[in-house]
Amino acid sequence: MPGKRNQGKQSSVDVTEGALPADELKQDFAAIALPIRPPFPPMEAKPAAELPAGDNWSYEPKWDGFRCLAFRKGREVLLQSKAGQPLGRYFPEVVEALVKLPARQFVLDGEIVILQDGRLSFDDLLLRIHPAESRIRKLSQETPASYLVFDLLVDDRGKSLIELPLSQRRARLEELFRQFGKPKQIRLSPAVRDYNTARNWLTELAASGFDGVVAKQLDCSYAAGERSAMRKIKRIRTADCVIGGFRYASKGGEVGSLLVGLYDEKGLLNHVGFTSSFAADQRKKLKGILKPYMGGSGFTGHAPGGPSRWSTERSGEWERLDPKLVCEVRYDHFSGERFRHGTKFLRWRRDRNPRSCTYEQLANGGGVGKIEKILAA
Repeated sequence: MPGKRNQGKQSSVDVTEGALPADELKQDFAAIALPIRPPFPPMEAKPAAELPAGDNWSYEPKWDGFRCLAFRKGREVLLQSKAGQPLGRYFPEVVEALVKLPARQFVLDGEIVILQDGRLSFDDLLLRIHPAESRIRKLSQETPASYLVFDLLVDDRGKSLIELPLSQRRARLEELFRQFGKPKQIRLSPAVRDYNTARNWLTELAASGFDGVVAKQLDCSYAAGERSAMRKIKRIRTADCVIGGFRYASKGGEVGSLLVGLYDEKGLLNHVGFTSSFAADQRKKLKGILKPYMGGSGFTGHAPGGPSRWSTERSGEWERLDPKLVCEVRYDHFSGERFRHGTKFLRWRRDRNPRSCTYEQLANGGGVGKIEKILAA
């Protein structure tokens, strides 16, 4: 819980400690003389199905990146992840950019992202979490990260703002950014009070890797580690996919998951993910549905060659199917030529020609580049 501590020459500073004990960290943070110190739990959001409406709500983009608190005092900068871990060594270019800002002290809340050709690239972010410093330095030059800031916890005078309502914190943040000018890698994340603008974000930015909208109550203080004053509304995305194979469940001999694919420009069916969201009674029916197609050609392009890249526990063994069945699935992210997580089965698409299930349905170009536009607004 928040409290005070003495640190030699810093004993006169009233310091609010983070709620996470230091022994839970893989690496300790250096001491930094600020009213808020890492590890400090960021405020979080409750999932919601719809955007809340009303005069007391502010709307912000939900970025597909790494949540990050940035602490600066003089030349020292510390970056903290959502889970309370140090991030600075993985993003040296962000640390350098923060050091160059004219304000000598602050605590910011935001998201580290990588923008590539008008899109957010989560795969490039994942490559940064690497033990080799030489590799990190190389990638920081080839695919530099940006820090998108949406809240101010300590201002440039060293005063904690967490007890102030969001409306006042946001005003102070915008005032601070006017001092910054327009640094390339430290950007002010937009916030609007117009409900229709927020709704448009949910559709217009689909192809840019945009993750949804966060709604925040304007009259609430910064509730560290709590979900009381924020809502997150994710985009609902669907795709029609061809079933190129399946895996058996680990027990019982029933179908565990369907392996889904999309056709590329060469006419090859590539494996892009799986769906396993079936109730017990549905699983019993799946084997009968799939039986006429067993032993078919399966995936003719990229095929499942082993465990999922996102899970080391899933078996790599799978059964081929004749690619005749099409289903509609709901997904949250598509990156690196596949669905990042498992998809949710919605319905069979008997009316859909399997050959028409291509990557084009996931790449509506209307949103590409619009991220830069809303950041510059």
